[in-house]
Amino acid sequence: MVARKPEEIVEMDVAQLESLIARIEQGTLEREDLQTLRAVLESYFYVTQLIDKKSTTIARLRQLVFGATTEKTADVTGRDERDARADGQSGADSPAEDSPTESSEPSSGDQQRTTKKGHGRNGADDYPGAERVKVRHASLTPGATCPECGRGTAYELNRPGVLIRFVGQPPVQATIYELQKLRCHLCGKIFTAQAPDKAGQRKYDATVASMIGLLKYGSGVPFNRLQGLQGSLGVPLSASTQWDIVSAVVDVFQPVYEVLIRQAADGDVVHNDDTSVKILERMGARAKQQAMDASLDEKTKQNAAERTGLFTTGVVADHDGRRIALFFSGSQHAGENLRDVLKRRAAELPPPIQMCDALSRNRPGELQTILANCLAHARRQFVDVHDRFPDECRYVLEAIEVIYCNDAITRKEGMTAEERLQFHQAQSGPTMDRLRDWLKRQIDEKLVEPHSGLGAAIQYLRKHWEKLTLFLRKAGAPLDNNVVERALKKAILHRKNALFYKTQNGASVGDLYMSLIHTCELNDANAFEYLTALQEHADQIAAAPERWLPWNYRGALSVLSPAG
Repeated sequence: MVARKPEEIVEMDVAQLESLIARIEQGTLEREDLQTLRAVLESYFYVTQLIDKKSTTIARLRQLVFGATTEKTADVTGRDERDARADGQSGADSPAEDSPTESSEPSSGDQQRTTKKGHGRNGADDYPGAERVKVRHASLTPGATCPECGRGTAYELNRPGVLIRFVGQPPVQATIYELQKLRCHLCGKIFTAQAPDKAGQRKYDATVASMIGLLKYGSGVPFNRLQGLQGSLGVPLSASTQWDIVSAVVDVFQPVYEVLIRQAADGDVVHNDDTSVKILERMGARAKQQAMDASLDEKTKQNAAERTGLFTTGVVADHDGRRIALFFSGSQHAGENLRDVLKRRAAELPPPIQMCDALSRNRPGELQTILANCLAHARRQFVDVHDRFPDECRYVLEAIEVIYCNDAITRKEGMTAEERLQFHQAQSGPTMDRLRDWLKRQIDEKLVEPHSGLGAAIQYLRKHWEKLTLFLRKAGAPLDNNVVERALKKAILHRKNALFYKTQNGASVGDLYMSLIHTCELNDANAFEYLTALQEHADQIAAAPERWLPWNYRGALSVLSPAG
């Protein structure tokens, strides 16, 4: 049996472990128990085989369990960062090498940093959300006589003095209006003071749902944790009330969410990937269904058991210079969710470029896309075995580093998609050609064991070469899938802190909020102001939701009357 890396680490607390052991002893194992045992044994076998390999380091095992903190080439290979930048700038024109070259040692003059880092403080312009208060001089006005010399005239400078002051307060603040009551001693009529206009008509202002939604689905703060914080600050807000508030406005957001899905379907480039999620309602329903399937034939039971996982899919699409982020949680894989999105694509549009890793479940089934694979995934396989094959891996990592340096140049100079393609063909093409020849030589000349970690990494790169190098043939093709992996960090943060969704409806609400919040972040829009604006203009949104997207809603606000 060949050990394979487990797809995920099995999470189990002491109580769950003891319960599983008890069922083993009683001989009452369920189908889910067998799947858990299989996953645990596969993980155990994989780790023990790693330990048996004498070249496996403690750092490698720690990375397996806790993940890598960084994968920068300079950190992986141990090079000095200045040498890494120099290699990255010149590597595209360097001659082909039969083996990796050692970086030169830095000269004595390079031992100290010549450029001073920034002080790290933010200026007043870095706080666009701060309230600004203009303070006039107590005794002087523009045009007044100078009190110092008595002859000159004071004039106002274009740049005022700045004083920044921070104030702490509960995330959700409350105001109590005590309305005076008067009563006639003769007729008993009671007269109550009228509430001020700023008291509003609703108990919970629109900003409350925006703040709770941002904390829960944007920053991973669970309802019960916010409940504890609010209670300790003297403004209690129960978890159930928080859910009622955020779920009550979903119907307002839904039309905008649908427009985002349609525009994402028409995108030129789509990224997709998924991560696991726990939805208690679906997990319970799955167990009941498996019990009901006991009377079915073997083939039917096998088909029903094939899909037992639950996933949150992230889709990031580039459309008309904008990026749209979408999230979908349920039993469907990333490719199936992308298929549902692309079904809304305009029929006259050509197939989009799809960026994903090499897993078949990321493909949208029968729908046609121009498939590109993630270069970062291929690179990561060499990072994982660098401790055992440092010279060979360094050659590959430095070659890929050249590609990323060139891509950074295209972004810095603001090249169009066609200009970027021509630049990569001229500057990155020769490097990739040399890398391809080097990979072929390692296998053909039997310089590497095919079943070793390095051999597997080389075979992966060669097998998916055409899709990994689409950026050399297709304008606009990205290098990697990092944009959607960053998007999925929101779902992972929620899973880490809140652990699960209780129902499928709760997962759908979370998907909607995450989609709106992350789309705002990708387009430099203030998510708090945006969610609040949507709630305050529900009627206008229902009539024309396409005018209320994160990048154009301010224009819709500007044409409304103050009362609108």
